[in-house]
Amino acid sequence: MAAQSGSEVYAAERGGWALQEAFVSGQIPVAVYGLGKMGLPLAAVFAEVSGNVTGVDIDPDVVASIERGESTVSGEPGLAELVADLAADGSLSATADPEAAATDARVHVVIVPTLLDETNEPDLATLLAAVDGIAAGLSPGDLVVIESTVPPGTTRDVVTPRLAEQSGLDPSEFGVAFCPERTASGRALQDIRGAYPKVVGGVDAESERVAGLLYDELTSNEVLYAGDATTAECVKVFEGIYRDVNIALANELARVTDPLSVDVNRAIEVANTQPFCNIHDPGPGVGGHCIPLYPYFLTSQVETDLPLVETSRSVNDAMPSFVTSTLVGMLDDEGVDVTDATVLLLGVAYRGGVDETRKTPARPIAQQLDELGADVWATDPVVDVASVPDLPAHALSHDAVEYSGDEFDGVVLVTAHDEYNSLDYGSFADAVAVDTRDVLPDVPMSVYTLGSGIRQ
Repeated sequence: MAAQSGSEVYAAERGGWALQEAFVSGQIPVAVYGLGKMGLPLAAVFAEVSGNVTGVDIDPDVVASIERGESTVSGEPGLAELVADLAADGSLSATADPEAAATDARVHVVIVPTLLDETNEPDLATLLAAVDGIAAGLSPGDLVVIESTVPPGTTRDVVTPRLAEQSGLDPSEFGVAFCPERTASGRALQDIRGAYPKVVGGVDAESERVAGLLYDELTSNEVLYAGDATTAECVKVFEGIYRDVNIALANELARVTDPLSVDVNRAIEVANTQPFCNIHDPGPGVGGHCIPLYPYFLTSQVETDLPLVETSRSVNDAMPSFVTSTLVGMLDDEGVDVTDATVLLLGVAYRGGVDETRKTPARPIAQQLDELGADVWATDPVVDVASVPDLPAHALSHDAVEYSGDEFDGVVLVTAHDEYNSLDYGSFADAVAVDTRDVLPDVPMSVYTLGSGIRQ
């Protein structure tokens, strides 16, 4: 059925309080498009507040699971229980039919991934598919909110005109806003509910106003009005670029450990006691579906030279090679040729405690060692190593690591999983190790810690 008359959000003839009251009482149906790692928690919080949410996903298995009250996202405290409760009382349902969901909804929230193509250009195909689905059921008075991270200008220059073209509505008949997703894996519900201020920006003042009123009901924190959608898009992209540049600085500083015979990690720790200094930690590279992509979201939009942004990306991309060459040098010092070496990677997730492997530095490290002729193995306590694409490494169960240590000539700790703090490394006494996260405890082998150097 079509969206009910009187439940309009954009340009509605009612004040802010009345709009918020209609939202929290379930009079304003919401559709959330994309039920992945961030989309499902977002849909759950919208349902928790409004009691009237339909989640949309193209994967029928995801839809079926949510309809049964089963979360399809792991590693998020409280999410499984929340999804079960919301599905049971009818606050949250799911469908694979975006047009049907759009026809019934008055608020449409898009949180699908934006990836890069083979030339590092942003690929908006998934976003545009969601937009087209919304347009097929868009009604006057609806509000569309983009939470997907996108190149600045996308909401204004791509999403809004496409909605108008595909729906046949005039842009003045519906609202469009951007609200940057500001969540991290493992704490999504906490972040969405108010760990940080919400940011909203509209393609016009009314879009920004009503988006702010709705998100004010979602968060216990404040709502910050960016002034327009493109500024709000820049907020998210700039946050990621800041981290990429800062990590690149730390990684470049880590390379002076040996030339200066200095513990760079300690120097950074002490330097950061000064309030104007906040140098991040060095590491084997930058992974995940966010930080490595966002610099390209900016550089793709402008002809302006951005050498700092581009160089930082290059520095971080080069860290797996630094890790690999360091390990090869240590093996050489022990009289072991890399072509005869058996190497274990501890961790294939891009970050400790999460099961995400996109852009993980473990992949290029494994590929480089494999190309050099090493026999590469990998283990991870939260990731099924055998299922990781393009990872030229044999899978070793986490439970078998302690019993297999004497089989390895070299070890690379890639991921700072807590489980690695309590491993018994006694059987690794004849191996050399590169600790890329400065987390290995005292172990009976020669260890090179990124940023601190060698310890025996």
